[in-house]
Amino acid sequence: MTVESTAARKPRRSAGTKRTSTGSTPDTAGAGPELVQLLTPEGKRVKNADYDKYVADVTPDELRGLYRDMVLTRRFDAEATSLQRQGELGLWASLLGQEAAQIGSGRALRDDDYVFPTYREHGVAWCRGVDPTNLLGMFRGVNNGGWDPNSNNFHLYTIVLGSQTLHATGYAMGISKDGADSAVLAYFGDGASSQGDVNESFVFSAVYNAPVVFFCQNNQWAISEPIEKQTRVPLYQRARGFGFPGVRVDGNDVLACLAVTRAALERARHGEGPTLVEAFTYRMAAHTTSDDPTRYRRDAEREEWEAKDPILRLRAYLENEGHADAAFFEELETESEALGKHVREVVRAMPVPEHMAIFDNVYADGHALVDEERAQFAAYQASFTGGEAE
Repeated sequence: MTVESTAARKPRRSAGTKRTSTGSTPDTAGAGPELVQLLTPEGKRVKNADYDKYVADVTPDELRGLYRDMVLTRRFDAEATSLQRQGELGLWASLLGQEAAQIGSGRALRDDDYVFPTYREHGVAWCRGVDPTNLLGMFRGVNNGGWDPNSNNFHLYTIVLGSQTLHATGYAMGISKDGADSAVLAYFGDGASSQGDVNESFVFSAVYNAPVVFFCQNNQWAISEPIEKQTRVPLYQRARGFGFPGVRVDGNDVLACLAVTRAALERARHGEGPTLVEAFTYRMAAHTTSDDPTRYRRDAEREEWEAKDPILRLRAYLENEGHADAAFFEELETESEALGKHVREVVRAMPVPEHMAIFDNVYADGHALVDEERAQFAAYQASFTGGEAE
């Protein structure tokens, strides 16, 4: 099976699965300005008077680069999912289906811009030059992040929902005081948009005119809760209440995501304040590997979104325009398999996490409750036949 066909696998049919959501798509999105789209699901280029200028200089070579980014990111993600299923990782949050949103926005950044991710921005990490195997150390439990945030201007993954938007806003306020012309890009999901932290970030960024772009990947599901239980209006319209613009972009269109994010970052650098970008996309896989989406999503809904696959969309455009030939796709397939093998070998060579390490460095001088929990866990570990606490 090729990397491109990963999202097109037919899901297991589940009996009695009930869907509470209306399953809205970009074609039936809520009221307000139209969704920004430059490539249709069939790979046809469409014009947009507001955003064409932001991708007018994109060359065929750069288009092939965007395609390569998405394919390799998906291959890495698929390998990580497999490794978790094999017991090599404790957990994994897949980005399957969200490659265009992440690669398009990630490639819009300048080197001096700063990124504050959640825990699913594997494609953005790729764009920032973070070694993908470093992402896996945390999910294996052998490190607390695995990379120096200042080396790539890419902050460590944030598990606490929405807190990174506060960090991003504060950093952006600092940029303004320093007189720099760089910008900040903060990622979060539709579920996190309901968190107080996110809304507080909107207040402060607007009042202080902070050079920050809030990039919400609306993948339709906050774990098992559909988007209509998160908001009564399209998410991008929330920005209006805080005094800055919001825009909804087709999150499966890498070219549109690139254009919209470039425009928002340019606006931030010119001192015009924050922007909320809602990338309207879909989470093709489970929320994390501990989740079972067949319990709350209809198979037909996923199949509908498979027709909007971001990788197949760009491939169709490349082929239609004569920007890529069979040799390019064959070479990329070989490269993607090599990446998967490399990731597998590196992860399996990582040390097995020490079970008792979770109690270290919680408090500098120790704590009675932590000591008690450590003793209880040690006894539990020793209770296994032949088992000893590490």
